[in-house]
Amino acid sequence: MPLDLTDEETAALAPLLSETIDGDRYPLSRRVQTLKAVLAKIHPEPVRKPRPPLQYHKPLERRQQGDGAAGEI
Repeated sequence: MPLDLTDEETAALAPLLSETIDGDRYPLSRRVQTLKAVLAKIHPEPVRKPRPPLQYHKPLERRQQGDGAAGEI
């Protein structure tokens, strides 16, 4: 049963759903999950680019003592 909502109707419904979801006492209830699904259909979140994976860099090897490093006496 698809709904053909106008932009004005969608603009009125989205904040109402958001307020109802945010003000509900039981955010994990089936009712709230259903309302979130409806809100996602009429006002979808923008698609975000995923972050690149973290890269591990090996630490630089420390100079061994006695190799003539600056600052030795």
